[in-house]
Amino acid sequence: MSEISEYTRHGSATITPRVLKDLMHKLPLLKAEFTQIHAPKFPHLVDQLEFLADVVEDVMEDAYLDLPYEALAMASFALIYVHKQMDLIPDSIPVWGLLDDSLVVRSVLLEHEQDFKAYAAILGFDWSRVTTKA
Repeated sequence: MSEISEYTRHGSATITPRVLKDLMHKLPLLKAEFTQIHAPKFPHLVDQLEFLADVVEDVMEDAYLDLPYEALAMASFALIYVHKQMDLIPDSIPVWGLLDDSLVVRSVLLEHEQDFKAYAAILGFDWSRVTTKA
């Protein structure tokens, strides 16, 4: 997964305050979009996306201020990536179209697992709902 991790790190370097501001405006739409994802091969994907969306929202609204900026940028990149119509594997490909989306999201969660676990613990959120170990 190191290539995906590098791709995700590189993509997160493009996240600027303007991108974050634009993402915040789109977040309600993205949250609704994510609930419509049907991904039986990737059972945690929807919960992972909702978790990352909540993280971004809470940080941007100053409700959680302990997340490193790099983790925020990577979470934001993952949300934007999954929303894109054209990505490494087009979502229109049956069964495997969401593989790259899942890999990007998992890469972000693994890269900053301790930071996201700390966020989940403070909120009383069950980390096992988004864990990458299941």
